[in-house]
Amino acid sequence: MNEPLDPGASAGTEASAGTEASAAPSADPELDAALGTQGPISEQMARRLIERGNARLEAGEYGLAAADFQRVVGHPDANLTGAAVLGTGNVLYRVDAEDRAKAAWESVTRLPENASTYQAWRNLAGVHVRAGALREAIEAYRQADRRAPAQDKPEIAARLGWLAKETGNTGAASRYFAQSRGSSGILITYVVLAVTAAVSFAAFNSATLTDALLLDPFWVQHGQLYRLVTVTLVHGGYLHLALNLYALWIVGPVLESIWGKRLFLLFYVLTAIGGSTGSFLFSHAASVGASGAIFGLVGVILAGTRAHHPVLDRRARSIVPQLGMFVIINLVFGFVTQVGGLNIDNAAHIGGLLTGLWLGFVVPPGKVPTLRSAMQHPTGAEPSARSPLLVAAGVIGLVGVLAGALAFGGATL
Repeated sequence: MNEPLDPGASAGTEASAGTEASAAPSADPELDAALGTQGPISEQMARRLIERGNARLEAGEYGLAAADFQRVVGHPDANLTGAAVLGTGNVLYRVDAEDRAKAAWESVTRLPENASTYQAWRNLAGVHVRAGALREAIEAYRQADRRAPAQDKPEIAARLGWLAKETGNTGAASRYFAQSRGSSGILITYVVLAVTAAVSFAAFNSATLTDALLLDPFWVQHGQLYRLVTVTLVHGGYLHLALNLYALWIVGPVLESIWGKRLFLLFYVLTAIGGSTGSFLFSHAASVGASGAIFGLVGVILAGTRAHHPVLDRRARSIVPQLGMFVIINLVFGFVTQVGGLNIDNAAHIGGLLTGLWLGFVVPPGKVPTLRSAMQHPTGAEPSARSPLLVAAGVIGLVGVLAGALAFGGATL
């Protein structure tokens, strides 16, 4: 270090009164004697001072800890000087001299690469978060990630994910969260979109494929229950397909970012079944399209964001308030066009919506994050307090209701 830090005065004066004055004499006179000397000290002596400084820091003896660390600052071994300056910053942080602590940790990062560089970047990231400088925090965590041991990388990826969400970078947030879970960063929403588009385009040129996948009450009554889900893969024309794909592209990533990939897929299947059940019970006609499932996803978000209060990124905050109006407008349009002779399956919309509302209420997000809890908990947030047994009972109960409704409808058709 060209300019060794001198935090001793600040640490000593800002530490709680009486702490240092009443400290017991050191059990290591050799280290105490080293504090009164100048010039180089041995590597062994430096390591012992750092060890004692850390112990004193944990004991709340901030002035004494700072003195131990300062005696090592300037040692030619960058690892020792880095540890001493890192310790100095930790002392300053403990006595609420955060600006000076930040300066100390920044000094560590300017040293030749050493064993304390990683922790210094992590400490700086925390300082930036508390100051609201989220982009600087992201860069600091990225620097830390480059140096992090394998066991710390999922934690850092989770924190980067929440920071990316707060800065509106949904794509980066998804990638970081996927890294924190050790999984692929591809959204299931995009897979569903691709499969739906591919099958629908193929079905436009194949009446046989359409007939095999659409929701036909006769064949559902005779046991072809797969049609309750495959109906989402075929559409009544290019405009119908485009509208549904666009709606799914809007709401899918929002839901997936809050509940995760597995729950997204579960919700999509269950709400598709819910929408198809509504159509089976009340429409009594063959139908196509994914709109029942899409209304269901909207229902999950509407109920879930109100029941569980997850933190939303900027994209979600701009979309969620509009979803209620989306439902109202589309349901009214469906009823009006039915009166006018157009065939819009509102029963499927309502069935999917009700299924989604129940799921959103019953199933909390895997994590219900806030930025503060994301910084305090490695996985991003505190877990929901809702009992897993109640969640399982709610989902099983829904499946039972749908199965009963299908059995009743099959018996009365």
